[in-house]
Amino acid sequence: MYQRSFSLLSSENSLLFVVDIQERLMPVINKGDTVIFNTRRLLNSAQLLEIPVLVSEQYPKGLGATAAEIVPAIPKTTPVIAKKSFSVCAVEEIQRELEKYPVSKIILCGVETHVCILQSAFDFLAMGKEVVLIVDAVGSRFSIDNEIAIRRLESSGVTLATAESVIFEWCGTSEHPQFKTISRIAKEKAGNSKQNTGI
Repeated sequence: MYQRSFSLLSSENSLLFVVDIQERLMPVINKGDTVIFNTRRLLNSAQLLEIPVLVSEQYPKGLGATAAEIVPAIPKTTPVIAKKSFSVCAVEEIQRELEKYPVSKIILCGVETHVCILQSAFDFLAMGKEVVLIVDAVGSRFSIDNEIAIRRLESSGVTLATAESVIFEWCGTSEHPQFKTISRIAKEKAGNSKQNTGI
């Protein structure tokens, strides 16, 4: 009898965490447009498949609110939580939100890879969570910081994945009622104006 691998992501075992994709920060992020594009695809898919989402903002007074390009894709019930600590795990409000979702896998995207993403990932590992880093949906101002942070995280037990891989893992089968929409999201190309409107 077939039994799906525990290593695979599903709507039951996953939480998507979008870290600090903010309006004044993204213009200086290397390949920031790609980070936004793939984060939006992840958010749209998470909405369709009812996967919980959390969003953080680092010092929004200075760095601005969440980038307008992804706001329509954030589920209406998702809290957007301000923070000053680099690790999202250090924020009491985020800790309370995480307690609502007894998932084993945290899917991380956002910025900056070598600061808030890295510190959050290590804290999630310490909490006993499996961390999946979406390598085409994270970034830093300088490519060297992004590259070395990804290498360090992988060597410490973080799983690397791409946005498209995760989207299809969540879906699981072409018989899923949302497969056609998920397939359309996966096939989107950067620059498609339809992406700005959510799903």
